Amino acid sequence: MRKVITGEQVAQLYNRDPFALPVWRAPVYQTPAGIMLVVQLVRLLAWLVRLIARHPVAATAVAVLVLAWLNVGWLGLVLLAAWAVVVLAAWRFFWPSSFTRWITGPARGAWRGWWCYRRRWAGVMAISGVAPWHQGRVVLPVLGKVTATKYIDRVAVRLVSGQSPADLARCAENLAHGFGALLCRVRTARAGAVLLEFVRRDALAQLVPALPVPLHPDLRALPVGKREDGLPWLVRLHGTHLLIAGATGAGKASLLWSLVRAILPAMQLGLVRVLAADPKLMELAFGRIIFETYGQYAADPEAIAVMLEHAVADMQERAARFAGKRRDHVPTVNEPFVVVLVDEVAFLTAYQRDRKLRERIMAALATLTTQGRAVGYAVVAALQDPRKDVLSIRNLFPDRIAMRLDEPEQTDMVLGDGARDRGAACELIATDPATGAGVAFVRLETDPDPVRVRAGWVSDADIWDMTAQVATRRLEEVPA
Repeated sequence: MRKVITGEQVAQLYNRDPFALPVWRAPVYQTPAGIMLVVQLVRLLAWLVRLIARHPVAATAVAVLVLAWLNVGWLGLVLLAAWAVVVLAAWRFFWPSSFTRWITGPARGAWRGWWCYRRRWAGVMAISGVAPWHQGRVVLPVLGKVTATKYIDRVAVRLVSGQSPADLARCAENLAHGFGALLCRVRTARAGAVLLEFVRRDALAQLVPALPVPLHPDLRALPVGKREDGLPWLVRLHGTHLLIAGATGAGKASLLWSLVRAILPAMQLGLVRVLAADPKLMELAFGRIIFETYGQYAADPEAIAVMLEHAVADMQERAARFAGKRRDHVPTVNEPFVVVLVDEVAFLTAYQRDRKLRERIMAALATLTTQGRAVGYAVVAALQDPRKDVLSIRNLFPDRIAMRLDEPEQTDMVLGDGARDRGAACELIATDPATGAGVAFVRLETDPDPVRVRAGWVSDADIWDMTAQVATRRLEEVPA
């Protein structure tokens, strides 16, 4: 017979209104202690495996120390530590680059990753406004690997779903102050992720002296200065064209002479010829013997037009010989790499009064920039005013360098749309020659993010040394 429970009994059981609906409560089960112990042991083992996989060198060192202590005692640990110090010191002295790559760099990245970022990540992200509120909780961008140099920290960040790199770029100044850096730039890494560059020390604050002339120059990686992260600034000439824009006193001359200095050995071997156009008769004329020996020098606009037209004819003749046989150019003595170096190109393209002469020069430069890359011709043009009516073919230069400019809008004219939003504030470069001359932002064809650099300062004495070397060689080649 079924037992009937009255309302009063229900009220006594649930201690609530007898007319209220009954509330179902899930039963509570107690997990056995043995199962909990097994789960915790599995978690500990997984953590140890991940730790060893992430830090194999440190794990090996700890294992060696433990074995030494178990077999020899404290004396073994002391001797082993002394031996490790000697090995590391020798490694640091004889192979500094590999020591930095494998020891100093990872150690610096791990330390800054914890001290500068991980312990302050939640607070800075929330206060900066890049941690959205979703379903009653704060959702943080995920902090990834931190790679650090003496000057720059690169922090990998995985964005929250629905965020874009522009959301972090708008708060870049907040992030820089929050993490104690001088500057913060947002680089696009991949879909859903960005790379934050925190500049902690300015590697370009001091004047960069002229770099030594390389013994074996690589035309795809010519050293001309220093990058913001402390690494050498390498410029590619072979297979591209280069546009340099900068106001008066920005340091364009030092950059041009740094390029000449970097390719001088190849010029002496006959692998490179330079066609120099110097309408101002000021900068390149100082070392014109170099160009007259290993190429050609022209200053008069008519002579420059003739030189460029001859270059176009030679280029087209070489292209006809390469057609159907070769796709890439390799510099040789018979087929040298030709650099067309034009200083202050605006004097030839915008300020030239002779319309026919201006059209000839523009047509020659347009032909060289559109057809010359594959057959070993590169155009390097420098100008002060980057407006379209000054140089209408500026988009034909794949690689561009923007030095100090007068107006914020000019940065995007040179480096492309959005370059200033990505950190290339060219108008803020210091006008003081000691701190701002030669400083620039570079945008390569293969990388849309601008990189801050500084060209080496080539003094008059450095140019005289190069011209003296060339003059001495010319005298040695003259038959007795």
